[in-house]
Amino acid sequence: MWILRKRLIATILLLHCCYVLMAQDPHFSQFFASPLTLNPAFTGKFHGTYRVALNSRDQWPTINQAFRTSTLAADFKPLGEDRNNIWGVGVMGLADQSAAGALKFNYLSLSTAYHITLDDNGYHQLGLGFQGTFANMILNTALLSFEDQLTVDGFTGVSGETFNNATLKSRYFDLNSGVLYTGSTNGSNFFYAGVSMYHVNRPKQSFTGNATELKPRTTVQAGGFFPFSDHASLHLSALQSFQAGVRETVLGGAVQLIANPLEEKPTSIYVGAWTRMKDALIPYLGVEFGDLRLGASYDVNTSALRTASSGAGGIEVSLIYTRRPSTDRPVLCPKF
Repeated sequence: MWILRKRLIATILLLHCCYVLMAQDPHFSQFFASPLTLNPAFTGKFHGTYRVALNSRDQWPTINQAFRTSTLAADFKPLGEDRNNIWGVGVMGLADQSAAGALKFNYLSLSTAYHITLDDNGYHQLGLGFQGTFANMILNTALLSFEDQLTVDGFTGVSGETFNNATLKSRYFDLNSGVLYTGSTNGSNFFYAGVSMYHVNRPKQSFTGNATELKPRTTVQAGGFFPFSDHASLHLSALQSFQAGVRETVLGGAVQLIANPLEEKPTSIYVGAWTRMKDALIPYLGVEFGDLRLGASYDVNTSALRTASSGAGGIEVSLIYTRRPSTDRPVLCPKF
């Protein structure tokens, strides 16, 4: 009886998720490790010649593979880094699926941003970014279950729902924008604040002709790092998102422990935690060596969904490669 009850809870949750996903966006707990999904104005905002970021998230894995999201992004600076102002260009691919692959979204995004230096020391910059996204939605109707299939043994009946095709597809174009301020008081610490808006053009999603308008999402983000010794720094970051009456708040931080601070590219370990308010606690562990930074986190579910998910909110992995040149002029850029 408990197994059937849990299956019913999971199925109801998945049906709800399919509806929510049509109106809400994919997200990462390690939002700081996915700059091009966080704010288009982060394009080109890094110390180096180019940057490649890989993110993978498996949310609620115990509920029939509820959500799986992966991204691969790259950005670079066509005019180089040895300038007061920075122009960045980026490209990103994102794949998102839910309900064991019944509903899939594939995105291809192109972004650009320009960062203007506000002072002679180069400590303060203001950036403006834009991003265009080509989206493709795919619904596999053979993997769906409906209310009229529910029997005492589960979803074993035959549904009366009919579709023109076993696979339904829809495409649309999306437009996003953002602004980002970055600053420092002494060249050693760093802080940033930004605002981004997604779905500015309010694109419409539809599989059957009844179009649903994708509501704009506004995200406010802020953070920074503050050294308190040659071997350690404190990194803090926070995010607040609003979309279609839904609010998400994530905040936390990590301590950076530097093994060899005198090296040009020191090795560091990051230990910290974030929290998604009223939803999950997110422990984080990262390691940085050379031009690579690897991060891993796990969502420990604290909301009412912990019954269906067995407390397993989701595992997430990030990998960022930043090609950093040998230079005496470091560029202050966000990490978290």
